[in-house]
Amino acid sequence: MKLRYKILNTLLVLIVVAVVALRLVLSHDSPCPSTAAAAGGEAHMQAGLSRCYGSPEVVRVEQVARPAVADDELLVKVHAASLNPLDWHYMEGSPYIMRLGVGVGVPDDPRMGVDFSGTVEAVGKAVQHFKVGDAVFGGHSGAFAEYLTVRESRNVVLKPEGVSFEQAAALPIAAVTALQALRDKGKMHRGERVLINGASGGVGTFAVQLAKWMGGDVTGVCSTRNMELVRSLGVDHVIDYTREDFTHGSARYDLIIDNVGNHSMLEYRHAMAPDGVLVVVGGPNSNGQLLGPLTSMLTAKIVSSFVRQHFEPFLAELNPKDLSLLAELTQQGKLKPVIDRRYPLQQLPDAMRYLEAGHARGKIMIDVVADPAG
Repeated sequence: MKLRYKILNTLLVLIVVAVVALRLVLSHDSPCPSTAAAAGGEAHMQAGLSRCYGSPEVVRVEQVARPAVADDELLVKVHAASLNPLDWHYMEGSPYIMRLGVGVGVPDDPRMGVDFSGTVEAVGKAVQHFKVGDAVFGGHSGAFAEYLTVRESRNVVLKPEGVSFEQAAALPIAAVTALQALRDKGKMHRGERVLINGASGGVGTFAVQLAKWMGGDVTGVCSTRNMELVRSLGVDHVIDYTREDFTHGSARYDLIIDNVGNHSMLEYRHAMAPDGVLVVVGGPNSNGQLLGPLTSMLTAKIVSSFVRQHFEPFLAELNPKDLSLLAELTQQGKLKPVIDRRYPLQQLPDAMRYLEAGHARGKIMIDVVADPAG
């Protein structure tokens, strides 16, 4: 028996040492590489880059070579792009565990941004469903730039008439996250009581509108200054979290979409119906942590194994079908992107600072070129 305890203690020590060592390795920030001069004779463009991890001060808008178009790709002239918390995480390289996939010490790919809209400037010879001049939108790395290339088979779709480039660029990550959290993970049904924690943010403003479109009785949780905004989105009830803690109230919800992560799983249980569902979408900023918001997602999965209620960690997956659905709802006036601030591409570091502060109401936009009507 003593030998068994010694073995277990030794294994525990080894695990702790391995975790500490991994954190030390992943948390190391290498110096920023020098800005590379664009080669002469190439077509150039302006692009937002983060060549090392850190605060918004590491973000630079540089002149780089315009990307070449492969046979199955579109070259898109970007009109508008939007920011998401994901962009902040990539900039900071946080939580540290994500650096295993995106680069240890410095990012493997310095390009920034995902959500974009624009017009097709050129197409590869194998492209069948798009042509030069088409208005498109979608999600692809390198959105904070004057041009980007994206494969025809990936997350790019036609922008409907009547939906502006700005509105389209606001949709991809935030609106798809809200839709899939409600429909796919939350299994939402008409008539259910739905609570959106963090109802005034990018995902939250879309989640409120989509939950109403899906027939829910919707409660939005936000700060005092955002109550009128959330009411304007059509919620049935609004809770000011500075004055009331919904986890201490008497209401029980069939579905909670958590964009904030400001309560423990046990606290959320008190606000859930006996067979209710909690979908964990977001959490607090994770600067300096190994797992960051992933901790809440792992906790949710563990807790869900021991209780009747369902605690679901969630990461969205962009796909053309959902992008087209969201654009159609926007065209019909059933979904309205909430725009907080607009920045020109050259002020991308300022936009990242505002994103980092965590007080955005709806979406933060990057205007790359003037947005034509429609």
